[in-house]
Amino acid sequence: QLQLVESGGGLVQPGGSLRLSCTASGASLDGYGIAWFRQAPEKARVGVSCLATSDGSTHYSDSAKGRFTISRDEVKNTVYLRMDKLLPEDTAVYYCAVGAVHCSQVVVSSPGWDVRYEYWGQGTQVTVSS
Repeated sequence: QLQLVESGGGLVQPGGSLRLSCTASGASLDGYGIAWFRQAPEKARVGVSCLATSDGSTHYSDSAKGRFTISRDEVKNTVYLRMDKLLPEDTAVYYCAVGAVHCSQVVVSSPGWDVRYEYWGQGTQVTVSS
């Protein structure tokens, strides 16, 4: 059974950076699609970025493009989300998710794709505030 544990959230000032980690145990991430979602208070969970382990391709939501970077360390079985130039509107609980979902732009641009992911981390709070 694949288990995901996230870390790296916290309080940061606007313009600052954070790196979220999602470490998998129980199975390799090879062959899965990996994604980061976020959920702000009283809002639906939305896609931020995804990565295809098959070919390393990545996609980002419009709000994340140019500021966030998703990456993977195969040895550590860990996925990262590096977030730069953070804005107050980035405040949310961030979740990593793994499933048999092909990473594509629609995953991070359209609502409802979160239900297709089978495994989820517990979430980590990111607060951007001065």
